Amino acid sequence: MTRFPSRLNRLPLLAASAMLALGAASAHADAPGPLRHNVVNFSATATEELTQDWMTVTLHAQRDGTHAAEVQRTLRETVDAALTEARKLAQGQDGMRVRTGSFNVHPRYSNQGRIAGWYGSAQVVLEGTDTARIAQAVGKLNMLQVGQVSYGLSRQLREQQEAALTAQAIRQFRDRAGQLAREFGFKGYSLGEVAVSSTDPGFEARPVMMAMRAKSAEMAADAPLPVEPGKGVLSVTVSGQIVLTP
Repeated sequence: MTRFPSRLNRLPLLAASAMLALGAASAHADAPGPLRHNVVNFSATATEELTQDWMTVTLHAQRDGTHAAEVQRTLRETVDAALTEARKLAQGQDGMRVRTGSFNVHPRYSNQGRIAGWYGSAQVVLEGTDTARIAQAVGKLNMLQVGQVSYGLSRQLREQQEAALTAQAIRQFRDRAGQLAREFGFKGYSLGEVAVSSTDPGFEARPVMMAMRAKSAEMAADAPLPVEPGKGVLSVTVSGQIVLTP
């Protein structure tokens, strides 16, 4: 009589098969991927020294008073007068823009913690690429004081220079790739992953010769603001890998 193995007898065999399958899957997952041969990683960078062509001058007015409404009114009148004059100077000129900045009114407290008065400040900002015109405008806005002067690159100049530097860096990368292929004894190469990046120019600081408008009799009331933009290096880097081909 033929005997068939019971279900209980088959359980160890099934368990052993499952363990073998799991072990094979684990070994396959832990196995390293295929090695890539003849791969070279390097980078090429193109740089250029640039002069800052964008200037931003922040002018401000300050007022004190016993009532908040009074301080706000005098600040608004001062800012309106400055804007009217600045817009006349900027009219029809693409190299100069006029805008308002912050406008704040805060209470002043006594030693007893009570409101003893009000203090307010407001800003008018002149910015653009026509630094000479902006400097002249600052000199004519006698109702405001110079708070801050900063320099940078205009969007147009940065995009133009980045495009030229990117093309230069790519040419350098390709030339270097061909040179590496020849020096390693290969006939050519194919591109792998490549990245293009640019860095912010590390412009050298230029001290502002007149941080606050002088009130001396020796200086004319409408004297232009002394300005001197700085210089810095803009760079574009192409980095990646090539696969050398025989």
